[in-house]
Amino acid sequence: MQRSGSGWFETLLNNHTNVSSNGEIFSAKERRINASSIVSTLDRVYNLDWFTSASKNECSAAVGFKWMLNQGLMEHHKEIVEYFNTRGVSVIFLFRRNLLRRMVSVLANSYDRYAKLLNGTHKSHVHSHEEANALSRYKPVINSTSLVMDLKLMEKMVLEALEYFSSTRHIVLYYEDLIKNRTKLMDVQEFLGLPKMELTSRQIKIHKGSLLEHIKNWEDVDKILRGTTYESFLHTDYTN
Repeated sequence: MQRSGSGWFETLLNNHTNVSSNGEIFSAKERRINASSIVSTLDRVYNLDWFTSASKNECSAAVGFKWMLNQGLMEHHKEIVEYFNTRGVSVIFLFRRNLLRRMVSVLANSYDRYAKLLNGTHKSHVHSHEEANALSRYKPVINSTSLVMDLKLMEKMVLEALEYFSSTRHIVLYYEDLIKNRTKLMDVQEFLGLPKMELTSRQIKIHKGSLLEHIKNWEDVDKILRGTTYESFLHTDYTN
């Protein structure tokens, strides 16, 4: 799901000598019009001769890309699961536990697409504290009326994705766990059959600290979520 740390996570993977992860190839709509176009796109990735001359020098071990759940993955899951299992593709799920923080990030990123706060340019990810501070000054207003339902829909999508792809070879990760416990990255490398390396990223977190600093109508949000299963989202802080 967008704004769950996938861009940061992909930079960590690509920091590994033996990994080539090639971004959101399915952001282009023509590549995911239907199941046939998806399979054709996948073939172009996996039919490339990755493991011949390069493999002799131990250069390549894992080749892949980032695929958002709303980029045809859910609609055509049956065909994709069959393809993955036939070709031996491994799947890394990356989710975010605190869906309220994800919502803040989504709204702020959407706003910046039009406002272009960084000298007239839009950046989904930043590499300096100055840029992060500039973007974090915008405080979105959360729709408190639909908030609980919106969070439930996000949870539903996560559960459906895990159900649809349960038969694939996969690992499930959470952004917060990666932040708190960097040994999780070792688990990922083991899952991909990689030699273990210390992985780093230049990306800087935008929304640090307490959520009340980043939501304009914090009091409304706090009141709505009090006493619900989502109350913990209000006070769980992660920084990196």
